[in-house]
Amino acid sequence: MRAVQLAGPGRPLPLVMREICKPAPGQILLRVLACGVCRTDLHIVDGELPRLDRPAIPGHEIVGEVIERGAQVERFGIGERVGVPWLGSTCGDCRYCRTGRENLCDGARFTGYHIDGGYAEFALADARYCFALPGYAPQQAAPLLCAGLIGYRALSVAGDAQKFGIYGFGAAAHIVAQVAHFQGRKLFAFTRPGDAEAQRFALDLGAAWAGGSDATPPEPLDAAILFAPVGALVPAALRAVSEGGTVVCAGIHMSEIPAFPCEILWGERRVVSVANLTRRDGEEFLALAPGVPVRTSVETFPLERTNEALARVREGRINGAAVLVMPERAARSS
Repeated sequence: MRAVQLAGPGRPLPLVMREICKPAPGQILLRVLACGVCRTDLHIVDGELPRLDRPAIPGHEIVGEVIERGAQVERFGIGERVGVPWLGSTCGDCRYCRTGRENLCDGARFTGYHIDGGYAEFALADARYCFALPGYAPQQAAPLLCAGLIGYRALSVAGDAQKFGIYGFGAAAHIVAQVAHFQGRKLFAFTRPGDAEAQRFALDLGAAWAGGSDATPPEPLDAAILFAPVGALVPAALRAVSEGGTVVCAGIHMSEIPAFPCEILWGERRVVSVANLTRRDGEEFLALAPGVPVRTSVETFPLERTNEALARVREGRINGAAVLVMPERAARSS
């Protein structure tokens, strides 16, 4: 099969031929239909997460068709369309797993990182951690599996905030904006300074206001969610939220947070992080999305243009999400 795999930190990803492996007990083999390109992929590609000792295949927003099942798999039938998220497996027995916090499991393994992901024509996945998908086209469904799930978890952590800001208006933000609008919340969108196109995009999705990340919103916020991996935005967001407000850091990696005066934290403001996701997050969000309905804005790329897609995401030149799409019928041969 054709696949794109990691090279050295910051280096372009080569297109290679890889073997198609048979599913082990509990696994399903998928023909990949589409795979989202996520900022977490960039953190892996750029070496901002701990390096792996093997040339892994990135990609953790996988939409695929089941073509083979390993022993003990009963959930999905041959030909069924499923989604594969970032959380690929957990130990199932630690204190986090036993208390509904499997996202914090120290033994967790992640798709496109520890487990080969969806930048390929075929992929293996643990059936227990896959999701049945609502009726979306593959390229439209792919961003729901990380941008949507992490956005949903971040919104949940923000609590019942009625006025909230989003810093970094990309794939996750454009989904969260639709959910927030559906829930009757008031959204304030912060983009890169001067990015008028992204600001118009946010307003089109129901934002009450849009401006640069260096701007002060017209009203104090109840909460702010940071999707941009820029530590300097934490003090900015603290200044934007009112007393009792919450700043949610939603990315897996962020640049260093600069020192800030205690007075902007005082008043029971709090800074929290969102780590990964749980299967319950996925089930709740994928049940909610069709009713909103969440409509993803995507730009598609063939597998051989993966490096271009990653560069466009890195530069913030995608309104919505970038998605890799595979040939309609990838030949099952190595």
